[in-house]
Amino acid sequence: MKLVIARMTCTTILCAAFPLLAGTLDNAWIKGTTDKDPLSYKPGEEMVFTLEPQGIEGDLPEGVYKLWWKRSDDYGAAEEGAVPFTKEPFVYKTSLDKPGFVRLEAYVLDGDGKRVVKKFTGDATTPEGKKAMNEFERRKKNVFFDGGAGVDVDSLALAPEAEPADFDEFWARQFARLDKVPIRDDRVEIESPNPKARLFAVRIDCAGLRPVTGYLSVPRAVDEGETFPCRLETHGYSGDRCTHSRPGWCPADKIVLNINAHGLKLEEFGATDADTKALRWEIRSHDKAYAFDPEQNKDPEVAYFNGMVLRVKRALQYLKTLKGWNGKDLDAAGGSQGGLQTIWAAGCGEGVTRAESGITWCCDMYTSGKLRKDPALKLAGDGWYIGWTDALGYYDAANFARRIPKTCFTFITRAGLGDYCCPPTGITKMWNNMTCPKKILWVQGSTHGYVPPEKHQEFVIEEPAK
Repeated sequence: MKLVIARMTCTTILCAAFPLLAGTLDNAWIKGTTDKDPLSYKPGEEMVFTLEPQGIEGDLPEGVYKLWWKRSDDYGAAEEGAVPFTKEPFVYKTSLDKPGFVRLEAYVLDGDGKRVVKKFTGDATTPEGKKAMNEFERRKKNVFFDGGAGVDVDSLALAPEAEPADFDEFWARQFARLDKVPIRDDRVEIESPNPKARLFAVRIDCAGLRPVTGYLSVPRAVDEGETFPCRLETHGYSGDRCTHSRPGWCPADKIVLNINAHGLKLEEFGATDADTKALRWEIRSHDKAYAFDPEQNKDPEVAYFNGMVLRVKRALQYLKTLKGWNGKDLDAAGGSQGGLQTIWAAGCGEGVTRAESGITWCCDMYTSGKLRKDPALKLAGDGWYIGWTDALGYYDAANFARRIPKTCFTFITRAGLGDYCCPPTGITKMWNNMTCPKKILWVQGSTHGYVPPEKHQEFVIEEPAK
């Protein structure tokens, strides 16, 4: 009992001594850099990480905060520790003796050993303040760094078992299913946010269980005979939300088709809450979130991704039939799951000329879904991976990347060195498989949903077609 009382007394004294601690770190973040380009290290070469605290308001009380850090990699070696957190940089040195990536995480802990959680301290009574508050609420609230560096990254390649031997034959059979379904659509015109463009809810016939559904915007100048590029936009992973909001803006210089991942029924075609609830149950399998059921994923023809690929290809086919397409420019764009669909679009044989894929999901599904998910191996990861089956090789973005033609410029619009939802190793293997002209933006300290707020290390690599 005496020990408990002593601990309570100590906590009370700390709170009294530092009544203003709450705001000290509310605008803080950690800038992380390496001593050289983080993608240029050689096996065994020393990597030097420097983590510099930013945005600290006032003085930090001595001995209250700690910086917990952890180093992990693609082979299971790991170590962690904690040092006092001050305004001074924390320098960490390490190395890796074979091709792959090192991950370095660091979080600021409070006096109770819990991760510091920032609070919004601005004035939300003005429109500008409310906007700032909303942006703050969408960000991660910890004071942290999550990044890394790579060794001999140009040599990284998929394991032999990661690509099915009959990949092309399999997709030829799947795409033949589309050939049997005529390209037909239903449209409902709705109010457009731009008077220079028309907006439609669309439903397009497709092979598989559900149609392609989404929103199509068309410049009004098409009615006067002008032609424009076409653009396909795809969505990130939606869980069981099963919603598709109308676009907030319709451009007047391109035709845009924005599709959802499921072919869900839109309200313009009579969808009700009951339809949405039913779809939420329909897309689950063995009570797993969609695409995550290992039993369903054993058969490549019934894996949930099968219908998604077919809908992406049919959406591109549809765009090419539209009055107003200029007959040459066909773009695809999306992030995360949308980035995966963008790579499918570029590699599925429909002549996409520009692909913009951000934080691309499902690259090297073998490593993520088999090795990173095995806790005994202790590979760097976040655990949110679809469990590997041989059938998933047909859907891996790295395998589709090999099929992107040299006529398609592919831009990986962001790849985070701390993104272990879409690990840097997988992104790199996808990149290495591309023979098309390509460009990638690597961001140090960026995770799947976070980009450091101010100046940070960014590296752009651009290569011509091979």
